[in-house]
Amino acid sequence: MTTRLGLGLPQMRQYDIGKDVPDVARAAERMGYESLWVFERALFPEPATQGLYGIEGLPWPDTYRNVAEPLVTLTLAAAATERARLGTSVLVAPLHVPFQLARSLATLDAASGGRVVAGFGTGWSHDEYAAAAVRPFAERGAALDELIEVCRAVWGPDPVVYDGHVTKIASAVVGPKPARPIPIMLAAGSGRARRRLVDHADGWLPTGMGAEAVAEQWRLLRDLAEERGRTEPIRTVLRVNARYQAAGQDGADRSPFHGSVDQIVEDLAAHAEIGLDEILLDLQAPLRDAEELKDIAAEVYEKARAAGV
Repeated sequence: MTTRLGLGLPQMRQYDIGKDVPDVARAAERMGYESLWVFERALFPEPATQGLYGIEGLPWPDTYRNVAEPLVTLTLAAAATERARLGTSVLVAPLHVPFQLARSLATLDAASGGRVVAGFGTGWSHDEYAAAAVRPFAERGAALDELIEVCRAVWGPDPVVYDGHVTKIASAVVGPKPARPIPIMLAAGSGRARRRLVDHADGWLPTGMGAEAVAEQWRLLRDLAEERGRTEPIRTVLRVNARYQAAGQDGADRSPFHGSVDQIVEDLAAHAEIGLDEILLDLQAPLRDAEELKDIAAEVYEKARAAGV
């Protein structure tokens, strides 16, 4: 079975968001990409008080200095397209008021004809939590749990009733409703996060860190699902943060998805063999502008399909 391919939308400072997002979205849909994706970075601390991903000494990339708000970006893409699914990989759940986020996602799904895929994570940046979080960093798991519950309640039948730590809905009509049940997908690496996914989510959003590592995580998740009696299939979308270089990269220590188009496609083929449903390619970071992004995205898509991906 052919692996579905999605494309990350332009959100970084080298892009003209109002012009380039609709342009790239339309072009990607014409190329054959089946989904369009955004991610969330709320701010860039300067000086950095914490390393990237919470790893001491690991610098934040300059590309994170200016990242467009994800749902605004996705709305621009929704208005410019007809078929492509519209996904978040990921929204940092605790940075959002649960009720308001549930309503925004429902409205976008209703407006787009049922194309939204809600991908959530807990995040890692203490600075983002200090600026925006509805609960402290130590309560990030509980914040994500509540967000999932609120979304299910708000998207479900009226009257909506919910009594949580942040959200209190005594009894209310809440609309518009999504056009269909919005799938909730989670980025889950730890044991506790995997249990949350198996018990409460529709799918998994891994990151492309090497085919063997992803395959092992997928095996662990499937084993846990069997152990906990889950019968529904787990949808999977692999996020690939690619770094295109025209000359490619030499050496056996080349990072996955770093290099020429041929090298990126080679890594796509290796990851496709794992048996995941879809691969999201985010190519935007090192590229100059939207024209280059469209050119590289088209070349990757054509060569990936020619390679059987």
